[in-house]
Amino acid sequence: METKKKALGRGLEQLFNSENLDLDINNIQKLESRIYESTNKEDVVEINIDELRANPYQPRKVFKDEALQELAASIKEHGVFQPIIVKKSIKGYEIIAGERRVRASKLAGLEKIPAIVRNLSDELMMEIALLENLQRENLSCIEEANAYKSMLTTLGLTQEALAIKVGKSRSHVTNMLGLLRLPQSVQDLVNKGDLSMGHARVLSKIEDNDKIIELANKIINEKLAVRDIEQISDDKEIKKKIKITRHSSNDQENYKYVENLLREKYDSKVKIKDKKIEISFTSTADLNRILEIMDIKG
Repeated sequence: METKKKALGRGLEQLFNSENLDLDINNIQKLESRIYESTNKEDVVEINIDELRANPYQPRKVFKDEALQELAASIKEHGVFQPIIVKKSIKGYEIIAGERRVRASKLAGLEKIPAIVRNLSDELMMEIALLENLQRENLSCIEEANAYKSMLTTLGLTQEALAIKVGKSRSHVTNMLGLLRLPQSVQDLVNKGDLSMGHARVLSKIEDNDKIIELANKIINEKLAVRDIEQISDDKEIKKKIKITRHSSNDQENYKYVENLLREKYDSKVKIKDKKIEISFTSTADLNRILEIMDIKG
């Protein structure tokens, strides 16, 4: 049962009404900060862990055991530093933010966990779940793709509007959604970390699902790099879902053609000028992604 010391005022609830918010990747942290900063200690409640249910829009499906064990050890020694955020439901509560803390608290043997109760819409719960995880850069590419698909369907967004909301290029969103064409068994391998996003992107362009599964197993068994599987997939006998038509013209047009190829390969802005190739990246994680595609290891 919830142990509540003080009721929240209506004005505070209205402050976080979804109609007053336009969330994107840049202000999700501000939202959570506003929730924590506007909540007095007296407003934090203790909720039985067995009354909590996962956010139905939680994009992350795989939680690494080692990381959870480390967090559980910290919680066992120091307790839960930051309350989770929940929404009252018909039976118990749904977790808006803090599922890792809940899972780790269970491992630590806790029966209750500090929480802040907020009456947020389902749409806002979905956005918070996706954007919070994207900000922490801990989703697999398949989890990210499924989250994009859910937001497009539920929120009625265009790919362009979604790209702006999550701070990515439209081509990135399109390429990520393309990963959902992979057979489910191969998607599961990506989620488990057996296949990288670079591998997945190459495989997603192959038409034959049986061939995709065969190559996925070959990548794992032979520890093939992305460059290796690209060379294999270039075989003309392997039918592609996306065919590239090559054109030859003057040097400048050829540069544009190469820019487009590199942009497709690295899912980043590419510019060729003065005999130099410039590849843009948005963050350290994005740079690491590009280096992985290049098969460059630090």
